[in-house]
Parts: sequence; C-alpha cells; structure tokens
Amino acid sequence: METIVLDQGMLVSGIILAASFILIFTETLHGFHRVKVAMAGAAVMLVVGQSYGFYSPEAAFEAVDWNVVFLLGSMMAVVAIMINSGGFEVLAANIGKIAKGRQFMLLALLGTAVTVISLLLDNVTTVVIFGPLIVLICQKMKVSAIPYLMAAALLSDTGGVATLVGDPPNLMIGSAFDIAFMPFAYKMFPIVFVAWIATLFFMRYLFKEELAIVPEGKFEDSIPYKDKSLWNKSLSILGLMVILFIIHNQIHWEPWMVAGTGLILLTILAKEIEFEDVMKNMTHEIPLLMFFVALFMIVGGVEGSKFLEYLGQFIIPFIIDPVTGEVIQENFMMTCIALMWVAAIMSAAIDNIPFTAAMIPIIASLEAIGVNIAALCWCLAIGVGMGGNGTHIGSTANVYIVTVSEKLAKTTGNPDMAITPLKWAQKGLPVMLLTLVICTIIMYVFFDYYALPLHTP
Repeated sequence: METIVLDQGMLVSGIILAASFILIFTETLHGFHRVKVAMAGAAVMLVVGQSYGFYSPEAAFEAVDWNVVFLLGSMMAVVAIMINSGGFEVLAANIGKIAKGRQFMLLALLGTAVTVISLLLDNVTTVVIFGPLIVLICQKMKVSAIPYLMAAALLSDTGGVATLVGDPPNLMIGSAFDIAFMPFAYKMFPIVFVAWIATLFFMRYLFKEELAIVPEGKFEDSIPYKDKSLWNKSLSILGLMVILFIIHNQIHWEPWMVAGTGLILLTILAKEIEFEDVMKNMTHEIPLLMFFVALFMIVGGVEGSKFLEYLGQFIIPFIIDPVTGEVIQENFMMTCIALMWVAAIMSAAIDNIPFTAAMIPIIASLEAIGVNIAALCWCLAIGVGMGGNGTHIGSTANVYIVTVSEKLAKTTGNPDMAITPLKWAQKGLPVMLLTLVICTIIMYVFFDYYALPLHTP
C-alpha cells in the first residue's frame, strides 16, 4: 500500500473537523446549538476545500448519505401521523392498568413497549412519544418518574442497537457498508437481547429503593382513541413496512424506499390528515435531519482531503503482517473489541452520531485494502449504542428525557424530579459498563461468527 503523506489540505480539513466536533460536544458551554455549529462547519469545509482543491459543491452533495436522511425523515412523518390517532396514549394507559401498582412490573412493561417500538421507529422518536406519557402515569400513581424515564432511555438505547432502523448510527453504518435489514438483525439481535435482559434486571437493583415504595394512587383512567381507525390503519402500514424491510434486499429496494412507500400509503389511507399538521408534529425532528446533512458534508470534506485515510494507515501495521500481508487474527480481534470500548467511551462523552460519522471512512479505508471489516462494523454499532447510556448527553434520547425531567421539576416545584448529570452517571454508567462487559464476552466467544464477511459471493 502506498504511504500517504500529510499535506496542508489534509491538516486544515482535520482542524475544521476537530473544531466542529469540539464545538458540537460543548454546545451547553457556548450556547450555540449543534445544528448551527454543524452547518457553519460544513460551510467552512466547503470554502476551504474548494480553495485547496479537494472539495466542491457537487462533492459535498454526494457526501450526504441521502438514504439515511430520507429513511429517518419518512419514519418521523409516519410517527407524526400516528400521534394524531391517540393510540400511544391508549397503549400507555393499558400498561398502567395491567401493572396494578406493581412498580417493577410497570417499569418492565413500559421498558418493553418502548424497546419494541424503537426496533422499528428510532429510539429518539420513541422516547419523544413516551416521555410525557410516563410522567402522566407516575403522577396518577404518585410515584417518582425518574426510574421510568431513565428506563425508557436506557432500554431504548440498548434495544435500538438490534435493528438497522432502531438507532441513527445503525442507519449510518448499514448504509455505508450496504448491510440489509435482516443480516443486521441476525448479527445484532442475540447479543443485544442478552444485554437488554441484563439491563432490565440490573435496573431493579439500581432503583430498588424507589421501586419498593407502595404507590399511593392508582392509574385506572380509560383514555379513548382520538381516531381508532387511523391507529388501525397505521398498524397495518407498519406491519407491511416490517415485511418490506425484511425482504428489501430481495426486491432491490433501499430502506428509504420502504419507509417512503409506507408514508405514501398512510397519507392516502389517512386522507383526513393535513400535511401542515404532520409538519407541526415533526418540528422537534427536522433539526436532527439538518444536523445529519451538515455532518455528512463535514466528514465528506475530510474524506476528500484523504486525512482519514492518512490516519487509517497507522492502524494497518497492527492488524496486517508486513511480511505475509495476512490479517493477524488475534490482533484483529483485540482491535475490534478495543474499538467497541473506545466507541462507547467517546459516545458517553459526546453524542454517538458524530463519532460514528468520523469512524465510518476509517473503516472503509481498511476495507479498500482488502481487510474483512465485518467485525469492526458490529463492534462500532455495539459500542456507540451501549456507550450512549453512560451519560446524560450520550444519545439524543437521553438529552430529551433529561429535558422532560427538568420540565417536571419546574412544574412541580420539586428540584429532586430533575435528572442531573450526577444522577444519570450513578445509574447509567453502571448499565453501560455491564452491557459492554457482556458484549465483550459474547464477541470474544463468538468472534468467528461476527467476523464472517458482510457480503458472501
């Protein structure tokens, strides 16, 4: 392999990337929202890239993974339509009734519902739906909402790793390396299921004092559907989308086409729903799409300058024997597991989306020289997913749940209702470490299975 020498264009693109990411990670300190920072970073990268000759407007447009953007946008729109049916409120109310005041039962049922929904709808969207409903149920039962809010985030973060569409980083990895829905689920579902079960029962221990309290109130409200017909139509469309996601490779459809088809069919069936109302329900989600577009453009510029390939070449001597040119299997397995832990630690300290965006081109550069990067992909997905549980800013779902708790503390006048960074660290960090240890053991024992090529001839 030809040695890549660092030049001025690479260095400048690396500085822009580093500055953008540092400003994204420290948005709470300087007050500029991460979307504004990402857009500014993309603009600077484009101007500088043009002047150095490694980037252009056309290249910036092509750098955006539109499969991810259209898939996320379509799924968000489907959820925005479903919200109008009131079905999610009915589901939450039924869970409250079934639990009959048993706190761990309520936590397990809510956590399961959130996780199952986040397997198809991304975990950010799921907690946006369930956060206010959890507060409503807990207020009726007169118990602390903190265990349930944290369970929603921690379990959806963990469970969402299992499918291609369950977590935004999964979409990015799957789209970059052309991993279909079912192959992703085959590899990830077993390891995530074990981690999820462990998380659920570990939370019983972490919140044993709060869950031991006998609720003073009962949740027996009967909440009617706003539009039961729309809810039933939505469930039918979701069922069809699941089938299409499963067979999308066989019918040569990209995942965004499945989501787009579901959205089109739902808008036809729900003819009474106005698009203006749908867009109002998506106001919290559109900035995330803008963030993705800008982030892809920043990373595309760094990739165009070959700076990431320059960094990637330092990993190669560790995993490839310089004499035989063969991959050193023991070193490669340790590299994969190390990537899982580094990805987790970085995702706990920062949002997992930017880290995933930066790692994908480095892994792609290894693939370009003939390295079988399958295990690296799975370890990256596990690391950024499980690592998101470690801190209150580790994932977008966590940030939203913390916001809900802060609003609850303000409305009730009880500051103890707010989930502080310390509170999150006391519960979320142990969960992160537990799931990483479990995933490390499984990855070590079954490494040959996870190292099978992504695409067999």
